[in-house]
Amino acid sequence: MTSLLRTPLYELHVACGAKFAPFAGYEMPIQYPLGVKGEHLHTRAQAGLFDVSHMGQIRIQGLGATAALEQVVPAALQEMQPGQIRYSQLTLPNGGILDDLMLTKFAEDDWFLVVNGACKHGDLAHLQTQLPAHLTIHYLSEQSLIAIQGPAARTALTTHIPEAARLPFMTAQPIHWRGHDMILSCCGYTGEDGFELSLPNAAVADCAALLTDLNDTTWVGLGARNSLRLEAGLCLYGHDISTDTTPIEADLLWSIQPRRRAEGGFLGADVIQRQLREGPSRKRVGIRPEDGKTPIRDDTPLLTQDGETIGHITSGGFGPTIEGPVAMGYVAAAYQSPDAQVIARVRGRSLPCRVTNAVFFPPRYRRTLA
Repeated sequence: MTSLLRTPLYELHVACGAKFAPFAGYEMPIQYPLGVKGEHLHTRAQAGLFDVSHMGQIRIQGLGATAALEQVVPAALQEMQPGQIRYSQLTLPNGGILDDLMLTKFAEDDWFLVVNGACKHGDLAHLQTQLPAHLTIHYLSEQSLIAIQGPAARTALTTHIPEAARLPFMTAQPIHWRGHDMILSCCGYTGEDGFELSLPNAAVADCAALLTDLNDTTWVGLGARNSLRLEAGLCLYGHDISTDTTPIEADLLWSIQPRRRAEGGFLGADVIQRQLREGPSRKRVGIRPEDGKTPIRDDTPLLTQDGETIGHITSGGFGPTIEGPVAMGYVAAAYQSPDAQVIARVRGRSLPCRVTNAVFFPPRYRRTLA
């Protein structure tokens, strides 16, 4: 059996009473004494702390790096300004998604990527194969990543990092903090205003301790991280998107800017452009049970009234903020309209459901600052 890795904050999590489980090759906190529901609601009301050091961090630099990256992601990178962050996907020749990621432009031909923990080594190999050999591709194994999310996150973080006060959503700023270089990014995976902090392994424990001691914060495990992102309609790689799912099927057209839709020039562009012209055969949607109380779990089949299989649930559970079940999945294109009725086959019984928008909790990102 392969031994699980631990993040540099493992001992802090133990001291905070975390329960652990394997995730992406790591022994990760699933919940703390407050419990999944308590952690979820605390994040929505105040601020949650997340150890996401299992994620992959990659720096790509060199002449022509921007143009080269546009060959492996469908996002428009050339138009971005220094300090801007953009969400995108690493696409494959079949139009499928190898991984989804955040790309930050530091300067012309100088990029910082954050990729999923379970995919990071495959992503790195893919980038090394697809990008020109003269580019520097550095996997930042010496960096940790922690997040603070919630309506009180900005005020709380500003106590120790004043630069957070003026950083709007989807922007980043390299800063110097207590003798260490840090990348401060305003982004997250909860639908809330918040930040991610990339800093050296040697400094992360001190930073985490300061954030732990703030009145508004509590540590949050992967259980509540999942329910938070599900309420916000955010995809989880390996569930809602995969190598067999295109960005168009996944309802991620918004992440492909108009120039790239028209020009293509990235892996799988012909497939994606054809789906733009003709429409996909299936689409990711939100699903709500009509009884308002029965959770619908992953892999639940979705049927027509006549019993024909038309899709399945990819992520489902209970949404503590909306006090009811939330789910997303794929249905045949003919059933993607809001309020379309479908049947979920739950533990041998038929549960009437309605198609909805996959965003159950409207995001509260701070895109502009007064």
